[in-house]
Order: sequence, then structure tokens, then C-alpha cells
Amino acid sequence: MTPLIKPVAKERLPLPTATSATDADVPRIVALNNQFSADGLTLPRTSEFVRTHLSDYRLVRGPDGSIWGQVALDEYSPSLCELVSLAVAPAAQGKGLGRHLITAAVDLANRRGYPQLFAVSLADTLFLGAGFMQSSIDQFPEKIWRYRAISRSELSIGKKFLFVRDLPPTPPRKPRKTRSRRPGVRGPRK
Repeated sequence: MTPLIKPVAKERLPLPTATSATDADVPRIVALNNQFSADGLTLPRTSEFVRTHLSDYRLVRGPDGSIWGQVALDEYSPSLCELVSLAVAPAAQGKGLGRHLITAAVDLANRRGYPQLFAVSLADTLFLGAGFMQSSIDQFPEKIWRYRAISRSELSIGKKFLFVRDLPPTPPRKPRKTRSRRPGVRGPRK
């Protein structure tokens, strides 16, 4: 009689925390992003674009410090931003990093007070599973204008979808109490 062997469920390790990018990351961010641009999965990015948007990037790193995945926000106006440059290194795919990076971008957009976040992608299942709703690009004339301004339209590459996620309103921040640096002088009284 053969003993029954139960299959062991694959244990998913906790995902690394998404962190801010640094100047030293710029070449690796550009390389990872542009690895997917030839297939139309991302728009090509330059070092200049990444440096300008460095505070908008979130990275997930492997144990060796390499960049496993990245995502960024691109602001159109104080009330509108796009999730861009979502890329996961081929060796790190299948671990849930795409969804993890989307969550990091949503958190960043929410902390910055954006009421809505949108993305254009082929990955409909990924974005729908992350709480986005499919929408029409006509809702965002700013995006249409940008497509017309670039030489290679994402829309001409293949059937991409536009996804939108409403973000919860953030309460206005309370002013911080100020303290003078001079000894014996206090901040404003209540």
C-alpha cells in the first residue's frame, strides 16, 4: 500500500517593502523600464525623465540590492496623476510584485492627495484585481494630448485598456505647532 502524500502548498515569502529611488538607481530604472518598451509594454524613458520624477518612483529590491520591480506616478495636474513605468524584472515575475507595486503607487498617490489615479495597460486582470475600473480614454483629454505629442502612440501598439481608481479623500493636514529655535521663546499659543 502506497502512503498518501499531500502536496505541499508553495509558501509565498513576504514581499520586500517598496522604497524610494535614489540617484544611484537611475541607470537601472531606465534599463528595466526600456527592456519592455520595444514590445510596447512601457513607454521609453530617459535618464532625464527618471531624474525629474525620482521622488515619484517606488522600487522593490532583491536581496542583492538589484531592482526587481518599479512603478512611478506622473502628475498631469494637482488633481490628476497616472501610474506609469510599471515593470517587473523577468527573473522576479510570478511573485506578486506587480500588484505589490500598484499598491505602493496607490498609497503614494493617496498620501499626496490625488482624488483619482489612472493607468493605461495591457494587463487588465492585474489592474482590475487591484481595485481599478476599466474606463474610456476620452475621460482624460490630457492623456490624449500627450499621446499626440509623442512620436509613438501607445494606442497604436495594441489593444491597451485605461483603468481608473478613485482614491479616498484625505483629510486636510493639521498645522504643526512651531517652536522657535531661540531659547525661552515658544510657538503660537492656543
